Amino acid sequence: MKKLIAIFSFLSLFASPVWAQSAEESNWYTQLQAMDSSQITILAILGVVLFVIVLLLILMIYLMNFMSAILKKENPELANEPSWWESFKERFVTGKMDDVGGKAEKAKMMQDHSYDGITELDNFMPPWLQWVFVGTMVFAVIYFVNYTVLGNGPTGVEEYEEELRLEAIAAEYRKANMLASIDESSVVFDQSAGALNAGKTIFQNNCAACHAADGGGGVGPNLTDEYWLHGGSIQEVFKVVKYGVVEKGMIPWQDQLSPEEMQQVSSFILTLVGTTPANPKEPQGELFSPAAPEPTVTDSTTVVASIE
Repeated sequence: MKKLIAIFSFLSLFASPVWAQSAEESNWYTQLQAMDSSQITILAILGVVLFVIVLLLILMIYLMNFMSAILKKENPELANEPSWWESFKERFVTGKMDDVGGKAEKAKMMQDHSYDGITELDNFMPPWLQWVFVGTMVFAVIYFVNYTVLGNGPTGVEEYEEELRLEAIAAEYRKANMLASIDESSVVFDQSAGALNAGKTIFQNNCAACHAADGGGGVGPNLTDEYWLHGGSIQEVFKVVKYGVVEKGMIPWQDQLSPEEMQQVSSFILTLVGTTPANPKEPQGELFSPAAPEPTVTDSTTVVASIE
């Protein structure tokens, strides 16, 4: 059992860093969530097959140990011979170790490398490290030929550009999800030119019939003064646009406008405050005093003037 633990510990020295890096880069948990039922079934089958293979390897190693013990009992002369594990370890892992203080070790002492009575030994490179070194050289040659000579696979610059492209797509996806989830609790006053222009177009097409093109009011209330029937914050305006006030003739727009569009038109409505309409309707409701800096009269006039 100790031998099995040693084998798996030795292999984990190489497998762990690679696995950790691939897990971080590929985000396996996200990919697993994106799989459908058939893909998960195939993955589960592969996992079972891999488990069975590992189990068979462990069983094979156990049987080899058992057979080795039986042969040594039947043939006493084999008892002094090294086991397969000792032979494997000496050939591929540690190499042949010399006795400490023996003649072989003294022959390796480098007398010209003596510092404060400490003499360096000219030891050989362990076999496993030699194989790793040879493997890195073989990998380097294959990598160079594949990417530089044959031109297969993306270069570092191409990989970087592909990552930028994928991140741009992911950013658009996150933005779309964020805009689709806008409601009366998360809405914000968007004073960007693009949002206000879009809001103005929505207002002219859907709201001007009741509130006048300049927001002065008609069937609906005046939107340019500081008096509001249902509150004058961006959240309250958005809520009225979304759910409407059916008893007073204001229809709900949540089925006709997207959350982003309702935010845009609500933001544009707030920019009308303080402007001078051609035929303003008498103030209705209560005077609204914003707790946070909403668009002031000067700012609103400037913004509307820039849109027009």
